Amino acid sequence: MGLLDWLRRALAGGPAERARRGERGRSRRPARDTGLGLMELSRRLGLPVSDLQLAPVSYDEFRIPKRGGGARTILAPNAKLKALQRRVLHRLLGRLKAHPAAMGFERGRSIVTHARLHAAPAVIVRMDVREFFPSTEAHRVREYFRAIGWGSEAVMLLMKWCTWEGGLPQGAPTSPRLSNLVNYRMDARLAGLAAALGATYSRYADDLAFSFARDDRQTITAAIRSTKLILADYGYMLHLKRKLSIRRRHQRQAVTGLVVNDGVRLPRETRRLLRAARHRLAAGRPATLTPEQLAGWGAFLGMVERQAGSR
Repeated sequence: MGLLDWLRRALAGGPAERARRGERGRSRRPARDTGLGLMELSRRLGLPVSDLQLAPVSYDEFRIPKRGGGARTILAPNAKLKALQRRVLHRLLGRLKAHPAAMGFERGRSIVTHARLHAAPAVIVRMDVREFFPSTEAHRVREYFRAIGWGSEAVMLLMKWCTWEGGLPQGAPTSPRLSNLVNYRMDARLAGLAAALGATYSRYADDLAFSFARDDRQTITAAIRSTKLILADYGYMLHLKRKLSIRRRHQRQAVTGLVVNDGVRLPRETRRLLRAARHRLAAGRPATLTPEQLAGWGAFLGMVERQAGSR
C-alpha cells in the first residue's frame, strides 16, 4: 500500500467521518442495559450507594496566566468531590490502558521520556491543541465508560463527577487520565501516521510532537495537515498560527521544556542559573534561588539526567 493510500484510509477512519457517511440500515432499538451497576460501583469505590448519589458537585473557577499570553481557566472541585474523583482515578481508572504514545500523567512516563523519543532529530514539529480538556467532549467520556462495562446508572454518576459543561474540567484529578484513555484511538491513528511518514509521534496532554530523521518539507506539510484532520474527528482544533513550531538542527529543538538537539538536557541558561545560585549560596551571598528551591531544581536535574540516559 502506498503512502497516499494509507493516508486516505487513516483520515477516513474517525467517528466524525463515519457520522458524515451515516450508519444506514442499523436497528434503532435501544440496547439492553447489561453493564455493571451501582452496587458494583459502590463496592469498588468503598462507599455506600447513598453517599455516591448525594455527592455534591461544584467547582471554584479561577484563571491563571499562560506563558505565551492569555489566561487558562481552572476549575477546582469542592473538597468532597475532589476526594471522590481521586477514588475514581485510583480505583477505577488506574489500571486501564492508554496508548504508548501518551506520555503525560502515566506511570513510568514523564516529560523526560516524552523528550527522549525525539532526541537528535533532523526536524521536530510541535503542535498544541486548543482548550484540550474542555474540548474532550462528554459524549466521548460516556461512550468510554459504557465500553469498559458500566451500566447506565453507574455511567450517569461517573459522568456527573468527571465531566462539567460538556467536557473534562481542567482541575479535576480524573481529567488528565481520562483524556488519555478516551484518546487511545486518536493516538493510535497519529502514531500510524507518523510511522507511514518515517517519523516518531508522542503526546504530552495538549502538546503533540513529531520528529523526523530527514528534512523533507513535503512530508512535514503532510504530517501537519493530516494531524489537523485526524484531530477534527475527535472534536479538537490546533493552534496552527501561534503555537506551531518547526525546528531544524541549526535551531534549538525543545520538547516539554527540554532541549533535544543532542540527547536530552535542561536549557543552557537554566543550567547556568543553577550553577550561579549554587556558587553564591556556598559563598554565603544572596542568590536568585533559596536553598530549598535549589534543592528542588537539583532533584529535577538528577531525574532528567537519570531518565535521559536510560532506554
